[in-house]
Amino acid sequence: MMRRGSILLSWMNCANLVAIEGADPSSKLGDRPAVRRGRRPANDFAKISPKDAYLPGCAASYQPAPHAAQPRWYGGGMPNGEVERVRAAAAYVAARLSAPPRVGLVLGSGLGGFAQELADEVQIPYADIPEMPRPLVHGHAGNLCTGSVLGVPVACLQGRSHIYEGHTAARAVFGVRVLAELGCQAVLLTNAAGGIHPSFEPGDLMLITDHLNLLGDNPLRGPNYAEGHRFPDLSQAYDAGLLQFAREAAGAARVTLREGVYAAMLGPSYETPAEIRMLRTLGADAVGMSTVPEVIALRQLGVRVGAMSCITNLAAGISAQPLDHSEVEATARRSRSAFSDVLSRWIALLGAA
Repeated sequence: MMRRGSILLSWMNCANLVAIEGADPSSKLGDRPAVRRGRRPANDFAKISPKDAYLPGCAASYQPAPHAAQPRWYGGGMPNGEVERVRAAAAYVAARLSAPPRVGLVLGSGLGGFAQELADEVQIPYADIPEMPRPLVHGHAGNLCTGSVLGVPVACLQGRSHIYEGHTAARAVFGVRVLAELGCQAVLLTNAAGGIHPSFEPGDLMLITDHLNLLGDNPLRGPNYAEGHRFPDLSQAYDAGLLQFAREAAGAARVTLREGVYAAMLGPSYETPAEIRMLRTLGADAVGMSTVPEVIALRQLGVRVGAMSCITNLAAGISAQPLDHSEVEATARRSRSAFSDVLSRWIALLGAA
């Protein structure tokens, strides 16, 4: 016979289990599935209503692959069958291309206008591409555009998804994995960033030479992405050859190109003055909320990476003005001419190499 204390302990354990629809509360503890608090049983994903399926990061947004015996979402890690999903998205895009792209582009906040300069542009909304996450932030149009720049075939992500929107790092890099699957030999990433270096001014362009990952997540966390290395080396995350091409492109365009270290913070709130002082001590020259997960995911796949920031504002504590996203977009638009000139020449040099 069970002692009184044991009965109490059993009921306390029951209280720590997730209530399962249809379970008999009077059944013995050993007869009930041992599901810890906060986790859904594998067969419970189907019970999420369709309206929840579009919430960023919601497990119901992503159905298990037919061969998977368990839900493909690992508490924010790598989903099962991700390679198949990336290939399906790339196949959808490839069927609409006249030529495979050589160079991939990612256009950050306020910088999406560059896509309009592509020759023979074909625009595919992210909403039409299977599994492609859609950006929810103003200034990110949410289109995959293809065409050419000075004769070089390119595929361009007009806007990106961010972790602060509710996506995991693994989900946020879906787009650049599609670029790699399409055959891009190199990807050039761009972003809007806050200037930390005391010599930087709004409107400056900064070539990223290294980064600090302070996002608290990594796109490679969880089961390994089957197409890449488990432990990729990031000692040269930013390709030396692409960095040199960027310097040559800026010189030819007669545009001053700063260089520095980019710090990635989670956001969406801007940093405090104390955090900016910390970042300066750590060696950061600019700060933003993106790019680094994409760099990591691309380097895992062996894709060459270059990245450039548009310094759209001075970071907190450096400028007396309050920070505002509309200022970021406005400064990026004012810098469009210099940005487009350098980026076009950079692509041309890469294509000719």
